[in-house]
Amino acid sequence: MLIDSHCHLDFPDFVEDFDGVLSRAKEAGIGAMVTISTEIAKFPQVRAIAEQHDHIFCSVGVHPHEAENDPGTTLGQLLEHAAHPKVVGIGETGLDFFYDHSPRDIQAELFRTHIAAARESGLPIIIHTRDADAETIEIMRDEHAKGAFPGVIHCFTAGPELARVSIDLGLYISISGIVTFKKADELRDTVKNHVPIERLLVETDSPYLAPVPKRGKRNEPAFTRHTADFLAELLEIDKAELEQRTTENFMTLFSKAGDAIRAQGLTQGLTQGLNEGPTVGA
Repeated sequence: MLIDSHCHLDFPDFVEDFDGVLSRAKEAGIGAMVTISTEIAKFPQVRAIAEQHDHIFCSVGVHPHEAENDPGTTLGQLLEHAAHPKVVGIGETGLDFFYDHSPRDIQAELFRTHIAAARESGLPIIIHTRDADAETIEIMRDEHAKGAFPGVIHCFTAGPELARVSIDLGLYISISGIVTFKKADELRDTVKNHVPIERLLVETDSPYLAPVPKRGKRNEPAFTRHTADFLAELLEIDKAELEQRTTENFMTLFSKAGDAIRAQGLTQGLTQGLNEGPTVGA
């Protein structure tokens, strides 16, 4: 099976077609997914989706776009929410200097708070970074010096330096449908030559960033299959190996979800489904 390590199932894009989204994901062999928190105020809705479905997990955190609206988020709040059985990650958080929807100092402060929560809880931090590679590296190194923390750079679009530093610090790299885009040659080169397969995850970031051949449509977890198949070709490995390795990587990093998946027997049932031949949602 494949796992969509980052999607936003609480977004309004999915309201009218939620059952169809889950059905198509199952048909495509997507065995589990993590729906990601972007605001503390909306976390209850994110958590509720995870509570209603055995194969859906969630995170808790504040997106850098929302940092100005929620600057008072505390370590204690994050840790309290992180104790919930369905919460398997901290974030998404980080720095976005492309849009600058929130002041940079507030983004940085909240980023450090989330790192502290990841360090204390043991749950991986889910890092968003755009046009802020140097600043992201500086904060990660500074915080790592205080104590290691697990994590992933989600929707990775940066170059070799951020990949190298992240891997050196023990983090993982998650690849979205952007890798399939025509103008993503630099990203493809970085993934192929600077990201070891044992640190690789796949995601949709849906409803955004649908991969080729679905580009321009609303993205959804089923489309993880397209990105994974593309990556297998890029890395010149069997699709089955790419699927197995990224799923193992997910279950190692998101160990709380991995334990639940194994306890529920989801891997066995979905492996059988894959043998019958998954299809990709329309």
